[in-house]
Amino acid sequence: MPRVLSFFLLCVLAIGNEPLRAAPADLHDLDQVMAMLAMRQHGRVEFIEQQFLAVLSHPIESSGELRYDAPDRLEKRTLKPRAENLVLAGEVLTVERAGRRRVMALHAYPQVVPFIESIRATLAGDRKALERLFRLDFAGTVSRWTLTLVPLESKVKQSVSQVRIEGAQDQLLKVEIRQPDGDRSLMTLRPSTLP
Repeated sequence: MPRVLSFFLLCVLAIGNEPLRAAPADLHDLDQVMAMLAMRQHGRVEFIEQQFLAVLSHPIESSGELRYDAPDRLEKRTLKPRAENLVLAGEVLTVERAGRRRVMALHAYPQVVPFIESIRATLAGDRKALERLFRLDFAGTVSRWTLTLVPLESKVKQSVSQVRIEGAQDQLLKVEIRQPDGDRSLMTLRPSTLP
């Protein structure tokens, strides 16, 4: 299940009950970024993902392509080192690897539902929905920004302590996921050149 959780978190193509901890000018910039993200109906980027695990001396690296189609289709197509395809369409996740296909209903994995909703809220530009699930820290301006998401729910905090997203305008540049045990993953994104 950790790989599926990672997929949901890293597919945030744009990306509490507590208020934002940012200056008022930043709140306006966050609203502008969210508005720009909401205007995108489709997204396609290449990724390089590095997973830094305490038990390994070198990170595990993979690469491929992420795709989004509004309102709720997300796809992570890993090309290297091994082909794998993860597709979230509505409430169903399909995993294809090594010639096998597995279909899972999201309601069977309640621990990932907050992240699914955060992805959909981000892609929809719905800041209020994000605030119901995360404490948000926004820094920077529309031209270069960082959004840090800290889960509010204690069960979610057991898997992920923080998601940090760096972007420029409506483009995502990096997504870092930190786990409570110190392990982390870093995904670097760029416009797709794949056919």
